Amino acid sequence: MFESPLIYILIFIFTFTVSAFTVSKLIPLFAKGATQPIYEEGPSWHIKKAGTPTMGGLGFIIPFTAATLILCLPLHKFVGEKEAISLFITVIFVLLNAVIGIIDDATKLSHKENKGLKAGEKFFLQLTAVIIFLAARALLLDQKTSVSFSFGTVDLGIFYYFITAFILLGIINSANLTDGIDGLASVVAFAAAVSLFYVSYKTSAECSVISASLIGVSVGFMIFNVHPAKIFMGDTGSLFLGAAVASSALSLNNPFILLGVGGVYVLEGTSVVIQVLVYKLTGKRVFKMAPVHHHLEKSGWSENKICITAILLTFLLSLLVFAVCPV
Repeated sequence: MFESPLIYILIFIFTFTVSAFTVSKLIPLFAKGATQPIYEEGPSWHIKKAGTPTMGGLGFIIPFTAATLILCLPLHKFVGEKEAISLFITVIFVLLNAVIGIIDDATKLSHKENKGLKAGEKFFLQLTAVIIFLAARALLLDQKTSVSFSFGTVDLGIFYYFITAFILLGIINSANLTDGIDGLASVVAFAAAVSLFYVSYKTSAECSVISASLIGVSVGFMIFNVHPAKIFMGDTGSLFLGAAVASSALSLNNPFILLGVGGVYVLEGTSVVIQVLVYKLTGKRVFKMAPVHHHLEKSGWSENKICITAILLTFLLSLLVFAVCPV
């Protein structure tokens, strides 16, 4: 069953159709009150985006969750118990991050400004979700701590969990940073999902199911999110997508592939760290504005050009890391 491309085509059709339909209904509904507060320190021309509905991520959480959970039973029957349990754990982890995003967005809307949960509160909730996720994999799946590279296999032991937790938190929060211009978060998630599907089709039914679902919901949402965006996904969507990309890769038993598949996320997060550190040390800025997509905007790049570049860069970095970290 899971060796046939038909199942993945059906997953894509279902998640794409339901996502596109749901988001189309959310736009007029959220336009009445759930509109995006614009970040005051962002690019000045973003003020024209004020009034755009937000929390559009709710539109793709439903079809993604339905598709993946429905397939847990046949996955158990045709592939194995561990794969089904792993998929279930992953979906729960992704939903926990979506809930954090919903709380964050709801706080912003109630305060009517672009300030949601405090950084410490948000990090605590995310770290708790990561600990639950990794503990569940260790207890229920007997998670391996060895990682394969082109030069051989390295057993990281207990450090596997610390490294993986760091990568998961980094990717999820960087995915949140990526949601700064029209379409960027959704196109990066699309490209990452395509890359994961390419490498997992013959090796991991679980990752293939999640990837096919991600491709469907990201394209369904993308229709309404490319410039000029009719709706934003909010933290509800960006934390959900970041968690889905990051956690699904763990079924491939190599968290380091996320450095390529999520390469754009890494660049976005790193640009913020560099900007802050250099400014504190020297009083000078490396970028015109961080994250780096705002630097490109201020350098004259259009939002669509940045999105297309992000897709191509994701594919390139994914191919490079797959060569170093075989799965």
